Amino acid sequence: MHNCNALRVISTSGVTIAPSALRGSISPTTTTCILCILITLAMKEKTILQTVVVREFEAADKPEIQRIFYEGLMEMVADTAFRGLRHHPESLLLYTAMTAACFAITMCWWVIGLLPIIVLCGRYFYSRRVIHGYLEQAMSRDMGDMEGFYKKSPDSCLWVAVLDGKVVGIVAALGRQKSEGVVELHRMSVERSCRQCGIGVVLGQKVLEFAVIHGYSFVVLGTTAYMPAAHKLYQRLGFRCVGVSNGYVTPGARLSLMEQIFFRVRHHHYSLDVQNSKITSCGQH
Repeated sequence: MHNCNALRVISTSGVTIAPSALRGSISPTTTTCILCILITLAMKEKTILQTVVVREFEAADKPEIQRIFYEGLMEMVADTAFRGLRHHPESLLLYTAMTAACFAITMCWWVIGLLPIIVLCGRYFYSRRVIHGYLEQAMSRDMGDMEGFYKKSPDSCLWVAVLDGKVVGIVAALGRQKSEGVVELHRMSVERSCRQCGIGVVLGQKVLEFAVIHGYSFVVLGTTAYMPAAHKLYQRLGFRCVGVSNGYVTPGARLSLMEQIFFRVRHHHYSLDVQNSKITSCGQH
């Protein structure tokens, strides 16, 4: 079984460190050892990509697809609750005002220390609740009826990435507006232990290939992820961010006052012009 958890600094995907950056504070022997390790890791990634098979899903894949989808969504709970906080100055201002108001009313210093903990707990609780609501909605639609949603329509398809006989990634294409030539990259998720190995790129290229074959002009996607790796993946595929919606209403949200206070996300809109990108039917630029 391949292990994709290695820390990579140089790779076949073009992420490199120049040898000059390793000189100075590091001895030549150490530099040589580091470069040998990095080259070995790059070769390992290439081997993994040669081993990965991307194919249309089968009925037997359904439990693994749902597991990967679920685990990917659950990672977004902490991402939204904690990492996303610094991207929302309006929320920070609100929490500061709440702290000041509570102190003015109670005149207790311990409130200053306790309220930030309450805020973080509230953000985690409501992030989890909203994302669970989104999961339930997805399970009532395509994730619950994959055969009916992706097998019966020529404008939609769901693929899995298989490594050593195990499903390690998923992605879907959803023909949204045939008249306008738009297809959506949907449900992208890669198993945590197999990230940073190029599997996400291979899956994304499959959607681009689908767009070319079916005559679509644009591939679009939306993400609320705050993790830089997700955005770098889409940019590497050729997508560009065309807009950001602050305060995006996530499907499954109940829009209660408490949710609006403790759950707030940015929705990044990405687009790729298939025709001008010169993508071939093999998904290559």
